[in-house]
Amino acid sequence: MYDEEDLQRIRDAKGEWERETLDPVLDAYGERSERFATVSNLEVDRLYTPLDVADTDYETDIGFPGEEPYTRGVYPTMYRGRQWTMRQFAGFGTAEETNERFHYLTEEGQTGLSTAFDMPTLMGLDSDAAMADGEVGKEGVAVDTLADMERLFDGIDVGAVSTSFTINPSAPVVYAMYLAIADQQGVPREEIRGTLQNDMLKEFIAQKEWVVPPEPSLKLVTDVIEFACEETPKFKPVSVSGYHIREAGATAVEELAFTLADGFAYVEDCLDRGLDVDEFAPQLSFFFNSHNAIFEEVAKFRAARRIYARVMDEWYDAEADASKQLKFHTQTAGQSLTAQQPLNNVVRVTIQALAGVMGGTQSLHTNSFDEALALPSEDAVRVALRTQQIIAEESGAADIVDPLGGSFAVEALTDEIEEKATSYIHHVRDELGDGSVRDGVLAGIEQGYFQREIQDSAYEYQRRVEDDDEVVVGVNAYTVAEDTEPDVLTVDEDVQRRQRDRLDAVKADRDDAAVEAALDDVRAAVDAGENVMPAIVDAVKAYATMGEIMAVFESEYGAYRETAGVA
Repeated sequence: MYDEEDLQRIRDAKGEWERETLDPVLDAYGERSERFATVSNLEVDRLYTPLDVADTDYETDIGFPGEEPYTRGVYPTMYRGRQWTMRQFAGFGTAEETNERFHYLTEEGQTGLSTAFDMPTLMGLDSDAAMADGEVGKEGVAVDTLADMERLFDGIDVGAVSTSFTINPSAPVVYAMYLAIADQQGVPREEIRGTLQNDMLKEFIAQKEWVVPPEPSLKLVTDVIEFACEETPKFKPVSVSGYHIREAGATAVEELAFTLADGFAYVEDCLDRGLDVDEFAPQLSFFFNSHNAIFEEVAKFRAARRIYARVMDEWYDAEADASKQLKFHTQTAGQSLTAQQPLNNVVRVTIQALAGVMGGTQSLHTNSFDEALALPSEDAVRVALRTQQIIAEESGAADIVDPLGGSFAVEALTDEIEEKATSYIHHVRDELGDGSVRDGVLAGIEQGYFQREIQDSAYEYQRRVEDDDEVVVGVNAYTVAEDTEPDVLTVDEDVQRRQRDRLDAVKADRDDAAVEAALDDVRAAVDAGENVMPAIVDAVKAYATMGEIMAVFESEYGAYRETAGVA
């Protein structure tokens, strides 16, 4: 970008500035801190100049949007062509209550649905299971059978809306139910759009929701990817999720590195199955966190696209442009929300959402200001959605492609994050996996490598907060003696009884022989090592329950208990 003569002039000018302008101010007043760093504790310099990007080649490292290495975005026009998909997480109580929230959000201008499930559903348990007691409908919607999914999407054309499902161990069953709904509505499967989280490697690393061990869990993920390539080409069968890794305490660099490592592990597993990289890779999607350090986050998103494009090209011989374009959903940082002075969260979410937009996200979920207290209320959800709409329509951030591209600071941070994240990925592949990212991720899970890295980062952050080195407004600074809590959403305690009664009614009306035959087919597919998705679709159409289907996998694959220490 600059020749050596230009750089030398800048070095000389910077030295003169430091001596004549900066040093007198430092001697007289100093600075607020001896060290400045991002929320991830990545140290940032006082000033960035062309000297910090002297080794960056514009064409090969930055380029143009819509062209490799996609640093500046996967589409040439980005939001000037079409705005990002605006999603709000919705799910609580019964399917009818969540369906009502879905309709409310679409009427308010939301362009995609995002479904939250309760803990029993996430863990593949029916609402009448002993372990489900007290949890039914509490942190998401309860879905036991296809009958619940029918109520959930009552009056919603699944051919006209993009739907995201945040679910992992039982993701194949929820996916099968959604296909059954499409079939009922007469919507061709190749037309349905949406995303299934279905990222089990991340579960073992960070979120800790699983049913069967890591390797069979990986097999089920690949089953879904293979099936989706054939049946639902517009539906994303996996959303490789760094969000929960970050929420567990990882830094931005760790979030990026571990997420991409998981993604490459799925790529390798699909290749081992004999799938063509240019057939399945375009259907992979990613899911990142957006935290408060706006420049770090923008740099993280830009580095993610660059790393992904190069690795897919150099390691996996991807040829199609779509196979090398990292497309991702962003959610603002739930971990950053505070119960103290909850209206402050509106500001935090705005900063985080702006970072996602300036970083080039394809869809965005903005957290509601009351989520540190309860499930979001309608008023809080509206403010969260309006935050996105104001950014899109009023801020101008959507009018310029990669608006921070070319910033010395952002380009330097992009390079630094890329270097650090790439080092992690090479460690997973070369040290833990002996040349295989897939094997390295599985080994890292069993050995507790990822867990220890995240634990150490979480501890360091909390120590900085407690030592007042990290300011959290309203928590360790600018506190108030008394704080007023907003009205929060409460879930009717009668939900559990009503859901269990509904489940009993479905069991009483269904054809038990058909259910048993369908479950036997699922078991046979597992035993034969076949793709289980066709059998699961038949089982949900017979109104087999979530718990009954997941029990087959647990009985065939065994349960899993984490053994790795994280001391």
